[in-house]
Amino acid sequence: MTYTLQNAVLPLDRDPDLLPLYVDPETWSTIDEEPVRVTSVAQLSNILDRHRARIVAGRRVSFGTYFNAFPASYWQHWTAVRRVRLTVRTSGDLTILVYRSNGAGTKQRIETREVRGESSETSFDLALDQYSDGGWIWFDVAADRSDAMFEGAAWTTEDEPVRPGKASIGITTYNKPDYCVNTLQALADSPDVLDVVDRVFLIDQGTDLVADQATYPEVASRLGETLEVIRQPNLGGSGGFARAMTETLQRPESDFVQLLDDDVRIEPESIRRSVVFGRYASVPTIVGAHMFDLLDRPKLHAWAEVVDDAPFMWRALYQERLPHDFSVANLRQSPMLHMRLDADYNGWWMCLIPTSILREIGLSLPAFIKWDDAEFCLRARDAGYPTVSMPGVALWHVSWVGKDDSIDWQAYFHARNRIVAALLHSRSPQGGTLIRHSRRLDLKHLMMMQYYPVELRHRALRDVLSGPAHMRRTLSTAMPEARAIARKHPETIVHKDSGVPLRSRRGRQVFRRLKQHQFDSPSGLSLRIFTLRTLLSHWFHTPRPENVAQPEVEFGKADAHWWRVPAFDSALVSAADGSGQNIYTRDRAQYRRMLRESLRLHRRLQREWPRLSDQYRRALPDLVSEARWRATFEEQS
Repeated sequence: MTYTLQNAVLPLDRDPDLLPLYVDPETWSTIDEEPVRVTSVAQLSNILDRHRARIVAGRRVSFGTYFNAFPASYWQHWTAVRRVRLTVRTSGDLTILVYRSNGAGTKQRIETREVRGESSETSFDLALDQYSDGGWIWFDVAADRSDAMFEGAAWTTEDEPVRPGKASIGITTYNKPDYCVNTLQALADSPDVLDVVDRVFLIDQGTDLVADQATYPEVASRLGETLEVIRQPNLGGSGGFARAMTETLQRPESDFVQLLDDDVRIEPESIRRSVVFGRYASVPTIVGAHMFDLLDRPKLHAWAEVVDDAPFMWRALYQERLPHDFSVANLRQSPMLHMRLDADYNGWWMCLIPTSILREIGLSLPAFIKWDDAEFCLRARDAGYPTVSMPGVALWHVSWVGKDDSIDWQAYFHARNRIVAALLHSRSPQGGTLIRHSRRLDLKHLMMMQYYPVELRHRALRDVLSGPAHMRRTLSTAMPEARAIARKHPETIVHKDSGVPLRSRRGRQVFRRLKQHQFDSPSGLSLRIFTLRTLLSHWFHTPRPENVAQPEVEFGKADAHWWRVPAFDSALVSAADGSGQNIYTRDRAQYRRMLRESLRLHRRLQREWPRLSDQYRRALPDLVSEARWRATFEEQS
């Protein structure tokens, strides 16, 4: 029997920004070791449907792209599949060229076939035995003197999957109904994807309901009993995904739950690929998706995420090279993209979890938002189950380019859940450098005159110190309480553009921009001197009255760094999303009180770390148990 591992697909939308992710009809060269597009012949009119394209006479089109190359390294490393067959369907006179790469991105030709005539089917048998460090396999199609047709392609194997079950999809939403309806429509339009789907659980935790949308009845009718909408109070992402997990565990045909965020656009083939890869993985494996920017669709924003143990902080591997813009350098021109990258966790914007792992290690931590995905994958890792951040499996999600959730109500969850995850999983004594890093974050916020996130962070520390019981007890109340605290802090008000511009006394401060990820921040001895001077200045000096009455200076968001803003009594700073401006004003009394409290709380956390770690680890099985989550859902209903 033949099993399809991956289908060649073309974009669902007639969007020229998407073409580089699917096909590459460009001619490229290299100048100073950088990829340069020599000619561009991309035309949307040559994309005929989801699987068919016209190859213009004399032109060559490469399928060595993000969504259509085959990630051979990942299949070799994580599965027992050692032979695959590429079958390309065409019509017309053309040449098919098959290539491979290694972990360094070096290209090698495997085979070439000339094809003549109508409705041809050309197959290539390929071994997966030379890709331990990385590498893809792909094919190009070159038309002869007349136009030719690409009719589709598939990567298949005769090996049977390790586990044959389907997946239930769990979508958690809070007032993003239009996105959700679009996701449901994309699923309904993809019968090959629905073949691997058991149920679609849509957990609606909002007030603007998906079921009230005008287009919902039609798509619900098409999906039929496959779709099940469940309403519950807002328990955050962790509560919504835990509900999807519990419902999936009751489905005998579901071997996986596929978690999906709400504000996304999906590539349906990615869902099918993730399920198929999960079926073939040698051991039960969490299969994560990469994330592209929904508002700048050729840009890859997240892949292969890890948690550095010493500071216990998340990041992407090679984060300094992200985002990667496929409109500037496609897969074949980007050696970095050919390495096999091993992840610690994957964001729950799209993540496939085997139900066998859920039954063994439990469900989501009752964290509301932030760190629930990382904590779960670390818990799975400790139990022997890997997370694979799978190339060619991705969706588009609203990126964090226009956000700064470290200074809004989410600051509470950033702080609390990071510390809780470290108490549960850190392998470093006393949590490594986490406490020192956390204390420095407080200092930076205080120097920046951002008193609201500091109050939330201190609230988070006090809750952590109170013990693990607070997490479930405050699951539905922590967020509204955190938001209510903002009313005490005038710097949280975003002053919208009203036609009369806000102005500062000394005008806008503009700085020379360095390269991406390079800053002119102080370091070494100069950093110590700067910090000491700034802390003492804010402790002893009150702001001048005229700088309280009117902001002293103005900063664009990109210039408002912690080593610049503290030099002034007050500052007008653009909001991250560009919707207005915040006014930061020095408050000596608040600064003194919060600085003392920060030092006290962090000293106590350091002193009690061993006891707290033991306490949280003993409480974990109950915190994440299916029974306790079911009890929570019943209490909240």
